[in-house]
Amino acid sequence: MKPRDAKASPDPKASPDPRTPPDPRASPGVGAPLDAMTPQDLVIRMLPPFAGWLALAALALPGGSPLRGAAVVAFLTVGPGAALVRICGPALRARRAQAPVERRDADFERHSDLLERLMLAVLLSVSAAMLVATVLIAAHAFSGDRVLLTLTLLTTLAAFCPRLRASPMPRTASGAAPRTRKGSTL
Repeated sequence: MKPRDAKASPDPKASPDPRTPPDPRASPGVGAPLDAMTPQDLVIRMLPPFAGWLALAALALPGGSPLRGAAVVAFLTVGPGAALVRICGPALRARRAQAPVERRDADFERHSDLLERLMLAVLLSVSAAMLVATVLIAAHAFSGDRVLLTLTLLTTLAAFCPRLRASPMPRTASGAAPRTRKGSTL
């Protein structure tokens, strides 16, 4: 009989020494999952809610203060949308932009995706502000402070939500035309 600790073949997924912690940058199936949160990820994740709470704190400043207006406008313009875009980030990255045939910009895909996320964040923020304001007007409870507080709470809630998983590209039937990628003119 063989001793219990002797193995016929080493397990490729096991770390060489069981006492060493797994490498967080390891490939899938080895060590920590790829979506393990680093301190930098936590800071980026909490920026939109922090901006909202900062805008609420800025309401204590005098009414005509430019700092008060800048904090509130900056949050209302990008805050809620940035939190929502972070949630659907993997789904957005699953289908990257396709560069034109004639490539003048080597980083077209990266720049296009960044611009797409920025515009989506701005438009989602404006849409969320309008939706919250409309609901508060319909409830006869509208005030600028309540809109800001509601959006800050929703942004904080969105920051705590997990990211959506990207769905795989659907397979096309044999003989069918492949689906066009995002950004394609076909």
